[in-house]
Amino acid sequence: MATPMYQLSYHEILTKVNNAKDKPKKIEVLQKYDTKELRMLMKLAFDPKLKWLLPETTPPYKVNEAPLGTTDHVWLKSEINRVFHFLEGGNPQLTTMKRENMFVQMLEALSAEEAKVLLQAKDKELNKHYKGLTANLVKEAFNWDDNFMRINN
Repeated sequence: MATPMYQLSYHEILTKVNNAKDKPKKIEVLQKYDTKELRMLMKLAFDPKLKWLLPETTPPYKVNEAPLGTTDHVWLKSEINRVFHFLEGGNPQLTTMKRENMFVQMLEALSAEEAKVLLQAKDKELNKHYKGLTANLVKEAFNWDDNFMRINN
């Protein structure tokens, strides 16, 4: 039986962007790992119209020390579709307390590295941690307009 191919975490993909020598190489990395989930993460991190309904500070959470690639954590890729709960207009039925508790649970289920990526996306600070990862780079890589929507060619 073939061993399943190891999937890269978003931290690993963004580190490849960080380490790419120039803009074309950075774009190449984003395009190589392009998925709807990665695009959602980039939109969450860079689209100024998306407002997070969470405190600006990092919530107290227990860091999941399980190494990347183990089954002792969940992947941000599999959780990204649940992030709408934390956005303005996403799930208005949630109380602030329930929303914040759900966010902490998500952070604790992710690997330490991916929890940091999610927090950096929430704080719109991915560009401070991954050199060259900017809104303009992401828009160019994914053929997005200024509204972070795909340009129809």
